[in-house]
Amino acid sequence: MSSAMQETKPKCELVPDHPVASQFVRDLKYTLDQDDSEGVIFLLQQRAHSANAIIELSNDDWMKEPSAPLDPLVLLGLWSLEYKRELTSPLCIAASHGYTSCLQYLLQRGAKPNLIPGNRSPLHLACANAYSDCVELLLQYGANPRLQTEDGMAPLHLCDTPQSFWCAKLLLKYRADVNQLTEEDQETPLHVVARQGLYSHAHLYLRYGASVDVMNVHQVSPLSCACASAADLAKQKDYLQVCKLLIAYSANVNSVDSEKRSPLHKASRNASVQLVQLLLKHGADVNAIDYNGCSPLANAIQAAPFKKELEPQCTVQTLLNHGSHRVWPGAFLKVLKSCADSPKTVEVLFNSYQQIQVTEEWMEAVPEEIFQMHRPFYESLFALASGPRSLQHLCRFAARKLFGKQCSTLVPQLPIPKCLHGYLLLEPEDLVY
Repeated sequence: MSSAMQETKPKCELVPDHPVASQFVRDLKYTLDQDDSEGVIFLLQQRAHSANAIIELSNDDWMKEPSAPLDPLVLLGLWSLEYKRELTSPLCIAASHGYTSCLQYLLQRGAKPNLIPGNRSPLHLACANAYSDCVELLLQYGANPRLQTEDGMAPLHLCDTPQSFWCAKLLLKYRADVNQLTEEDQETPLHVVARQGLYSHAHLYLRYGASVDVMNVHQVSPLSCACASAADLAKQKDYLQVCKLLIAYSANVNSVDSEKRSPLHKASRNASVQLVQLLLKHGADVNAIDYNGCSPLANAIQAAPFKKELEPQCTVQTLLNHGSHRVWPGAFLKVLKSCADSPKTVEVLFNSYQQIQVTEEWMEAVPEEIFQMHRPFYESLFALASGPRSLQHLCRFAARKLFGKQCSTLVPQLPIPKCLHGYLLLEPEDLVY
């Protein structure tokens, strides 16, 4: 069968030139496993049937091999049996491994850059592995920068690492669609790089006309993607820069997804205090409610036990200083039970009220080992069961009530010592009185 006919034939019907059991495939697998680049290149250039040969690297069709051992989960009926074949070509192998000279050799001998024997074309594979030299070569030989994989991904969607920046730039130079959508999730390349915190990619796409507020199938915007992904402490600066960029391009800070969750909900759940501050600065609704009835503050409180390294009390403090509605006093016991191991979070919340009655149930809600770890704080908290708050605290509450949503901007302007600024803004002191 000619290569031209195979290119138009459905993938499931492609007849491999080199079946999985052939000596060529056995030799190819061995050289790939040994990371023998010279051996792989020799096989592709000298022993492959043609530059467009179809190579079957694996075949999981159990019906062809009745003696093949089956996974126990298959035998129990928990996994379905599917026919799986891994088909590839010399061009795909060269592109996926960055063998530029071999790639050029094959292209000069008629290899078709848009042939997709398996799930991805050579261009997809080169982009996924950030081999910009291979990307450029393929594009020069007519590779389609808008070609989609079986699962609806364009090459630009696979530029999802810092190293792939030049690949993305080349694709756009050759007229890739910066707003092309994936078939299943309806996501643009901007969604992908926002989720990965890739500032340079995002800046490039926006300069090429990427739509900043495009929604995917779940009604999630690129800004929302970035806020939801900013959970890694080491990468929070990257996500902050991406969000600043998106907002500079007029991203809607109050867009909501299919669950009515805003970017602020997601940043709060990640205890990303700088992101929270950024969103609030640009008009995010601090009291937005999602379909579960949760506010950003509720999300921050729920995440506090799991985000201790990110100092979740800072997020809670920021939200309260921007006018967030407080937790219903009757529910404070639940807060104490979930956040006992984050006493600073408990302190910030407790100090936002004028007075809450401390009961014996509160004392029972704190496990003994946690009480011992934070003994001074919890002793000071439980001591308030028999007395009112201090006059100083009552003055703080009165001042905060007067300033309302403008606490964060007005308090720093007061002509008082900085330590009192912190006190008015609920800076934790590890004691309550």
